[in-house]
Amino acid sequence: EVELVESGGGVVQPGGSLTLSCVGSGFTYSNNVMGWFRQSLGKEREGVAVIDSDGRIKYADSVKGRFTISKGNAQNILSLQMNSLKPEATAMYSCAADSGSVGPRWLPPSLGAADFRYWGQGTQVSVSA
Repeated sequence: EVELVESGGGVVQPGGSLTLSCVGSGFTYSNNVMGWFRQSLGKEREGVAVIDSDGRIKYADSVKGRFTISKGNAQNILSLQMNSLKPEATAMYSCAADSGSVGPRWLPPSLGAADFRYWGQGTQVSVSA
């Protein structure tokens, strides 16, 4: 059984930073793709960033230059460094994983969300003064 567990969410002031982490278990794909997605109240889920085992990365336009997605040495560990946070970043952030790679047709706002089979429960990020 695949399990994804996120951590690192919290409350931060505008301009602050947070690092989210996701640890996956139950999958041993030599090629896998993982990503961060977020959903705020009343809005559609959107892709934040995705990364595959070959290092292909895509970001939402709104986070480019401020957020960094990375994988740990173990391919089932995923991080999201978030800097210069804005109030509009307030959302539930979820980690997702599957076999395969970042698709050429994965574009914002979804960044291929529909192609991921496995999802974590999420961690809440709130940005407010």
